[in-house]
Amino acid sequence: MKRVSQLSALAMILGLASFSSFAADMAQPLTLAQLQQQHGTVIDTRASAFYNGWPQTLSGPSGHEPAALNLSAGWLNVMSDDQLSGWAKQHNLTADAVIALYGSDADNQAVKARLSQAGYRQITLLGDALQKADRLQRLPHFEQLVYPQWLHQLMQGKPVAAAPTGDYKIIEAAWGAPKFYLLNHIPGAGYIDTNEVESEPLWNKVSDDKLKALLAKQGIRHDTTVILYGRDVYAAARVAQIMLYAGVKDVRLLDGGWKTWSDAGLPVERGMPANVAPANDFGATIPGQPQLMVDMEQARSMLHRRDASLVSIRSWPEFIGETSGYSYIKPKGEIAGARWGHAGSDATHMEDFHNPDGTMRSADDIAAMWKQWNILPDQRVAFYCGTGWRASETFMYARAMGWNNVAVYDGGWYEWSSHPQNPVTTGPITPDSTL
Repeated sequence: MKRVSQLSALAMILGLASFSSFAADMAQPLTLAQLQQQHGTVIDTRASAFYNGWPQTLSGPSGHEPAALNLSAGWLNVMSDDQLSGWAKQHNLTADAVIALYGSDADNQAVKARLSQAGYRQITLLGDALQKADRLQRLPHFEQLVYPQWLHQLMQGKPVAAAPTGDYKIIEAAWGAPKFYLLNHIPGAGYIDTNEVESEPLWNKVSDDKLKALLAKQGIRHDTTVILYGRDVYAAARVAQIMLYAGVKDVRLLDGGWKTWSDAGLPVERGMPANVAPANDFGATIPGQPQLMVDMEQARSMLHRRDASLVSIRSWPEFIGETSGYSYIKPKGEIAGARWGHAGSDATHMEDFHNPDGTMRSADDIAAMWKQWNILPDQRVAFYCGTGWRASETFMYARAMGWNNVAVYDGGWYEWSSHPQNPVTTGPITPDSTL
């Protein structure tokens, strides 16, 4: 028995030594070329802002490594095991995959621990990460989605990347009176009620004259940089898209909205907006970019084409006609020939486009999602939803992604369904049926 015990102990020691050697080997960082030879996966553990292209320092590298996935360490506390499993499955990440992480040491350790817990064992570091600027990939217009720390530094007068070239204004957008704004908001931010940019009966944008008056009241000219945020991202996006239509050249969104500012623990203030000096003149013709909006006839002309897509940003139950999505919209169904651009679980959610922290999902994921429905970047693309909010959010993302020929069909399902002669479909729809 003693002899057997000694042999067992020796086997255990040898086994542990073998495992330690294996772990040490995996701890050796791999270059991108080495990882690609092993058909491995690169994971960027940084915040999505840096993955998208914001440099972490003024002179730092911009973008992410080729084909890198973004699994930010900052998401881990809000990602359930099921969500992580779904993320891995979506990106074809198998348990035996060789994975190389890059980011800060703390972020890498946190992501490695969570992946190890989920059963991934071949995890190492990317040794030459962010060292070759010419191979890095980024959103063509990452600057249109700002992040809280950048905005805070800008407000403090510190030098920042992609700074506004002139005056800038920060504005919160929401529906109705500023009840949440009064309790806490970004210091110095103004407020726009979405009722000032859209109106009944169909909740389409207001007239150009009313839009001109609103911009003047807010002190906004065509060359003013406007940074919008909302408690709901799509409220800010709705205002942003209409401002771009009007001709404001530089309109940006706080990616992830108010929640990202609050979660970052940055300063807030209470009370009403400060008085704003009105702008005497917008300085350009309104609308400056009329092509960013399409009407019902233009929307109809985009159906069943290979060089164009009319894209429904509605939940699947809305798209197949199980629900209209709105208490005030009675007809159920979808525009016949429209392509499904995804959205979320219902008319007030956009999970299909969001990371776990509410920021924009990776451009590669969004483009792949759209490609399945024959929605392509070289097409003329117009997004719509029920009344324009969700469509505006996807418009802003497509614009940041460098899709140059995009618009919003302002009337959306509300307008389309109110005209009985318009073609409508219900029931299961496939991508091929829209060609």
